[in-house]
Amino acid sequence: MLSNRIQTTHLALGAAVLLTATAVSAAQDTSATTARELARQGLITDTHIDVPYRLHEDWADVTGATPDGDFDYQRARAGGLDVPFMSIYTPAESEAEGTSYDIANRLIDSVEALVGRAPDRFVIVRSPDQAERAFRDGRIGLAMGMENGSPIAGRLENVAFFKQRGISYITLAHSLSNHLSDSSYDEERKWNGLSPFGREVVAEMNRLGVMVDVSHLSDDAFWQVVELSKVPVIASHSSARHFTPGFERNMSDAMIEALAAQGGVIMINFGSSFLTDEARQWYENMDAAREAWLEQAGYDEHSPERRDFAKQYREQNPFPYADMDDVMAHFTHVIDLVGIEHVGIGSDFDGVGDSLPEGMKDVSFYPNLVERFLRLEYPPKAIRKVMSGNLMRVWRQVEAYSAQATADA
Repeated sequence: MLSNRIQTTHLALGAAVLLTATAVSAAQDTSATTARELARQGLITDTHIDVPYRLHEDWADVTGATPDGDFDYQRARAGGLDVPFMSIYTPAESEAEGTSYDIANRLIDSVEALVGRAPDRFVIVRSPDQAERAFRDGRIGLAMGMENGSPIAGRLENVAFFKQRGISYITLAHSLSNHLSDSSYDEERKWNGLSPFGREVVAEMNRLGVMVDVSHLSDDAFWQVVELSKVPVIASHSSARHFTPGFERNMSDAMIEALAAQGGVIMINFGSSFLTDEARQWYENMDAAREAWLEQAGYDEHSPERRDFAKQYREQNPFPYADMDDVMAHFTHVIDLVGIEHVGIGSDFDGVGDSLPEGMKDVSFYPNLVERFLRLEYPPKAIRKVMSGNLMRVWRQVEAYSAQATADA
C-alpha cells in the first residue's frame, strides 16, 4: 500500500511539474508573439548603427539580405527597426591627416546611394516628422548622426553644412581628443573638457537644431556640455558605468542623473564590453598580451600579425559574451535611477565586432528586448518610450528651440 501511495504521489508531482512547464512555455510563447507584434506596430529607433563605415571597408548590398554584418533590410524588417541612425564615423586619426571632412561627405554620399538603389525601401529622414512619415509609408527612415566632430574642421559654418546634408546629431569626439573636445579614451586631456571652439560648436548646434551627443567624451567635457546646452542632450551609444567601474566611456550614475535632469536620454550600447566588467577585462588582457607579443617578435602596431594574434587569442581564451540579463540590467538600472523617460536604444551594431550579447546579435533581435520588458510587466506605453518615444521627444525639443531661436533672431 505504501509503495502504491508513493507511486501515486510521484505521478501527481510529475503531472504538476509537466503542467507548470507547459504553462510557462505557453506564457513565453504568448509573450514572444506579443513582443513581435509590438515591435512591428510601434516605431523603433536605434541611434547608432555603423553601416556606412562597414560598407566603406567591405561593400555589400544591404537593400536585401547579406551573409555578414549586423544590418540589412531583411533583418531590419524582421526586427521591426524603423529609424536606424546611420553613423557617419570618421576615424580619430583622420583629424591629424586632414581627411575627416572628405570621409564624412563620402559616407553621407553612400547613404544617399543606398536610398537611390531602393527608394521603395529606404528614405533619408532629417526630422522626427519625416521619421514618422516614413514609418507610416512603410519605408525604413535612415537618419544620420556624425560620430566624431572632426569633420567640422575648425569652421563653424560646417555645422550648418552638415545639418543640410542630413546630420541630426554630432558626437563631439571619438577615441582621441580633437579640436572640439577631450575623449574618454585619450589619456591626453589637452582641453580639460571642451575647447573654446568646441563651446562655440555646442551653441551653434543648439541654434541650428542639431542634437549634441556626449558619448565618447571625457567626464569634464560631459559636464561642460550639460552646463552649456540650452536643450536636452543624448548619449547615442553608452551604457551604465555602475556595471563597468573605471570605464570612463560609460556614464556614471551622477552623469545619468544630470543628463536626465536636463531632459536627456542615454541610449544603451549592446557591445559586451560596455555591459560587463568581465568582457571589458578580456579586451584589456588581450591588448596587453598582444602588445607584449608584438614587441618581443619585433612587429609594429600596423602589421597583419596584429590581427592574427587577436584571432588566436580568442581561440585560446573564449570571449565572455554578455546575455540578455546583462542588457536588461543596464536598462532597469537607468529606469530605477532616473525613470523610464531617459533611456533608449543605441546598439552600436556593425561597430563592436564579434562582441554582441547572446540574444541580441543583429537588428532582427529587437523583439527579444521588447519581450524582456513584457516579462517585467512594463506596459506597452512605457515600452514604446524606450523603443523610440524618448529619443523622439528630445529630437522635437531640439527642433523647437532652434525654431524659436530663429524666430527671435
